[in-house]
Amino acid sequence: MSTITPTRPPQSGPPSDRPAEAGRVGGGLFDPKQLVTSFPDAIKKLDPRVMVKSPVMFVVLVGSVVTTVLAVKNPGDWFGWAITAWLWLTTIFANLAEAVAEGRGKAQADTLRKAKTDTVARRLIGRNEERVPGTELRIGDLVVCEAGDIIPGDGDVVEGVASVDESAITGESAPVIRESGGDRCAVTGGTKVLSDRIVVKITTKPGETFIDRMISLVEGAARQKTPNEIALNILLASLTIVFLLAVVTLKPFAIYA
Repeated sequence: MSTITPTRPPQSGPPSDRPAEAGRVGGGLFDPKQLVTSFPDAIKKLDPRVMVKSPVMFVVLVGSVVTTVLAVKNPGDWFGWAITAWLWLTTIFANLAEAVAEGRGKAQADTLRKAKTDTVARRLIGRNEERVPGTELRIGDLVVCEAGDIIPGDGDVVEGVASVDESAITGESAPVIRESGGDRCAVTGGTKVLSDRIVVKITTKPGETFIDRMISLVEGAARQKTPNEIALNILLASLTIVFLLAVVTLKPFAIYA
């Protein structure tokens, strides 16, 4: 059995000090690149048919339109323009936050899809090797993976032992050992071999790999609201109705006074 010598030294220091790995979707809500990319989607969400799904923000949108019309009729009313600006900023920022969240999910799916389609496999035919796209592999094919190679598909190690970086799938930065036989022989497509050489027998059909399932989950995921979010939405809707009633009665009371 060969000696395992990981080629990547262990990382130290807090996560914020570590360089971002290639292929990762980085940045948070205020990542400038992500904000610029998501801004057109935020503008599209101003469609009333989309906004009506969120009653509170729909009321803010209607208020933005009304205050804009009033401000145009009275150009010298600086207070009306200030209120209009704040309402539009509130509406657009709310849509932008939602668009950024959706954009990050799409970016993650694109990253996984690229890792799948760009992988080249070294398929064994007898004692010879041939390079084929990872998407052309079939169940039972044998592929060779050495240090630095990306494992092209889900399978089992049938020869050799190696350390494998599975952070692209599990998020865990520490490498794991994969070897033939036993319960540590399974490998996942899209992970990276860090040391030594292994031969992997493909066990899944194209389109049914772990990465394919992850892409389907990311693209079709619809996050369920927690009970706290539902309760908060009900509270905000109730307070919005009370606020509207209070605002509507201000002018009649002012005229009466």
